[in-house]
Amino acid sequence: MVGLAAAIAVVLLSALVSLPRKSGQADAAAAFARARGPYEGLGTWVDMYSWSNTFTGGVPRFGLADVDAMARSGVQTLYIQAASQTGPPTVLEADQLLPLIRRARERRISVVVWYLPTLVNLADDMTRFLEISRLPADGVAVDIESTAVADVGRRNAALVSLSQQLRRALPGRPLGAIVLPATLLEVVNPKFWPGFPYAALAPSYDAWLPMVYWTGRLASSGFRDAYRYTVDSVRRLRSDLGPAAAAPINPIGGVSVDGIGLGDMSGFVSAAKDTGSVGGSVYEWPGTDPAAWPVLRALRA
Repeated sequence: MVGLAAAIAVVLLSALVSLPRKSGQADAAAAFARARGPYEGLGTWVDMYSWSNTFTGGVPRFGLADVDAMARSGVQTLYIQAASQTGPPTVLEADQLLPLIRRARERRISVVVWYLPTLVNLADDMTRFLEISRLPADGVAVDIESTAVADVGRRNAALVSLSQQLRRALPGRPLGAIVLPATLLEVVNPKFWPGFPYAALAPSYDAWLPMVYWTGRLASSGFRDAYRYTVDSVRRLRSDLGPAAAAPINPIGGVSVDGIGLGDMSGFVSAAKDTGSVGGSVYEWPGTDPAAWPVLRALRA
């Protein structure tokens, strides 16, 4: 009996010693699975200049019928802007927005709500994020591109602080970082946002969504090519993320209103696959050629 008791004690001790490591691995796996949910597969974007009355002069060009068309086109995630930088720090036109979100979910389309913080007033930015987080959406994303804070050091500090606050406030929500492509910041225009704090931001976000808008690049740069710009941007992002490089990445192709040919879409799809991205999306739904969706369906989860 003494030998048996000793053996049992050894087994229990071994289990206790290994628990933190296994628990940490399980937490990481759970976070990855959680992020892949709304950020995996084929998505499309809609901003407030398309769906709201306030920013369209009362003539929105996106409505419930478009959500139905998304479902028929194979879209799996709708990324929709849910707050404005101006006006009260709350959800933008909730009475107009909620029916769009509900219709999307009825059509089995995941919804990620997003907002573009100025980083000038973190209290207002945070309040807007908390307000939109209460919407019946599957994820919340931060559009990181404002340079309203001119000093880069102060801007970085504000961005990291906001991200950390948001992570603490929404511990169970899949948070997405919508970022300028690393190729833009490191090759095309290094002065735009030098020293972007990838490593400091990594613990706060579950998924990364680089804005690989090749239509804004000059042909002479070589980055007007959808495949090259996407591949270079995703690979640089993974390198910059360091230990968090395995985090889900879902590149955003665009911009549709600039005119995207089917060749561009094919190149974008190939680039997403070749870089191990968990999907891809297009900015934005209005303006995207309906003929492009059969090509883009290859990005479905």
